[in-house]
Amino acid sequence: MGKDLKGRDLGKGFSQRKDGRYEARAVICGEKIDIYDKDLKTLKRTFEVKKAMLQQNSSGMCSTITLNEWYREWFDRCKAPQLKNDVSRKTYDRRIRNTYCRLLGDKRIANVLQINIQEATSQLVEEGYTYRTVKEALGILKECCEIAIVNRIIPVNPCIGIKIKDANISQERRVLTPKEQKIFLDEVQNKYYFEAYKILLLTGMRIGEFSGLQWRDVDFENKVVHINRSMQTAYIDGKKIEELTTPKTSNSYRSIPFFGETEKCFRDWKEKQDMYKKKLGDRWRANPEFGDLVFTSTVGSPVTRYVIAHDMRKVVDNINMKEITKAYREHREPVFFEHLYPHAFRHTFATRCFDKGLDPLFVQSIMGHANYATTMSYTHMLEEHRNQEIAKVGNFLE
Repeated sequence: MGKDLKGRDLGKGFSQRKDGRYEARAVICGEKIDIYDKDLKTLKRTFEVKKAMLQQNSSGMCSTITLNEWYREWFDRCKAPQLKNDVSRKTYDRRIRNTYCRLLGDKRIANVLQINIQEATSQLVEEGYTYRTVKEALGILKECCEIAIVNRIIPVNPCIGIKIKDANISQERRVLTPKEQKIFLDEVQNKYYFEAYKILLLTGMRIGEFSGLQWRDVDFENKVVHINRSMQTAYIDGKKIEELTTPKTSNSYRSIPFFGETEKCFRDWKEKQDMYKKKLGDRWRANPEFGDLVFTSTVGSPVTRYVIAHDMRKVVDNINMKEITKAYREHREPVFFEHLYPHAFRHTFATRCFDKGLDPLFVQSIMGHANYATTMSYTHMLEEHRNQEIAKVGNFLE
């Protein structure tokens, strides 16, 4: 039984060196393991993984390592170094820890079958996880298991052939109809974020690109918005983390032309921002590390997706409260404004581009999509437009 420098038992095979590092030693199937780490928990985890990889049965497959242990080894050593910043790493890690690792993590990975993954997937959907969240978590687990195959931990990937509920049904993306768009903009016309909402509708920027936009990116001379960075925001262990990072993909570096009122909206917003900045003086909370951000709150902090999503909920609630009152007076059932989220403005922008007859390849370039198929998936034929197209056909067989 090994001991640490204070004489406490560490367990078989473990000891602490004079330099403070912990050591784990063992001989498994004739192979020596001798590893070190400053953190005892990390060392024990790595030690178990290495032992399991050597404890192979006759078919050459690992018999004792759990899904959690293998995922931790794969993520720390293979995946985490590929992710561009701490926010990305923690967000990525949380997606699977809260889903599949929570449900199946204590099970030996060699015993995790396709049916177990399918059952866990169905359970996550029943718990209220969205299709997108489950799909992303499943993708991470699938990649993790692929590397387990390469390292002879398991013989096949249990994530193959998993069906997510309603996965075969096209996920309807929220798009504002022209009528809804007018209702929304009328509601926010005298509100602080009025110009910001219009700019989202006029540019189709991702919300991270919107949050990370700096005034030097707004090219008034050439009438374009240059997308060069993105703001990543996440709450990790209860703490809000904000980081400026590179855009989503290499294709995300792009220039979006000023459509319609874009220039006026930017100039009006700048005037409003300068007024608040002058009013607050030293109390203006702008973070110098983020540069001269275009979109700031009334106190100078970044306008992140959390801020916009919260404000949009309030706007929709106000619209629906007014509709309830109006419907009561008119003795009819209210027509509620559906839930809205920031990315819906990007969907709406793409739909408007196609409604206006813009070339799909041009739309692809200003949307920043890596492939044409993604751009086409953003097209939304509104009901009125669809009916107009059907009416053109007349008697189809004549």
